[in-house]
Amino acid sequence: MPPNGELLVYADPAALARALADVFLATGRMAIEQRGVFRVALSGGNTPRAAYELLARQTPGAQLSWPSVYVYFGDERCVPPEDERSNYRMARQAFLDAVNIPPENVRRIRGELDPAAAAAQYAAQLRADMGDGPQFDLVMLGLGPDGHTASLFPGTPPDADDDALVRAVYAQSQAMWRVTITPKVINAGRTVAFAAEGSEKAAIFAAVYEGPLDPVRYPAQIVRPQSGRLLWLLDKDAAAMLGEKTR
Repeated sequence: MPPNGELLVYADPAALARALADVFLATGRMAIEQRGVFRVALSGGNTPRAAYELLARQTPGAQLSWPSVYVYFGDERCVPPEDERSNYRMARQAFLDAVNIPPENVRRIRGELDPAAAAAQYAAQLRADMGDGPQFDLVMLGLGPDGHTASLFPGTPPDADDDALVRAVYAQSQAMWRVTITPKVINAGRTVAFAAEGSEKAAIFAAVYEGPLDPVRYPAQIVRPQSGRLLWLLDKDAAAMLGEKTR
């Protein structure tokens, strides 16, 4: 049983990045109009970076009310914030420094701490901001070549310690600790948007989207929003191995 959601395929990575930036802006405007605040969980990766750079270059009239935007992260590597591998560093350089988001509105995962302490601190931050059942207006996700998303990796039930909201995980493939929000938080999102590009993602996307449900093997399959919408944004190369039923 493939995940639910809307599949959107674009001609190339540039068009995909533009579409992802448009989702960010449209979701943000709706959230601010309806609730006065926009809470977004960012992801790392090439496609989000390109989308962030587009957001940084938006004309003022096309931008959001940035003081009403609160930025979080779906996962982070356990490295200091100035490390080139840091998702926070990438987002800051790509667009956070270029827009008028108050620094106190940026809730980074403190990757320089002990992994368990960083996870506990971030879970406490989410609860302080949004209560025991945190709900993001937008959760941005990528898809790894092994089927992982956020820092939910194959080989372990992705919903382990789900009620913790945030947990530390050791990524064997990268030989490093990471901190990730859990599926409980992801699936509470009002909008959850996957983005994937390139032919190297074609086989894994087809397996995740069309294959049997096996989240231990393909953790991205655990993403099934409870009441929100799920968007899959791909370029044509990443969608190239889908079967005829999903074209």
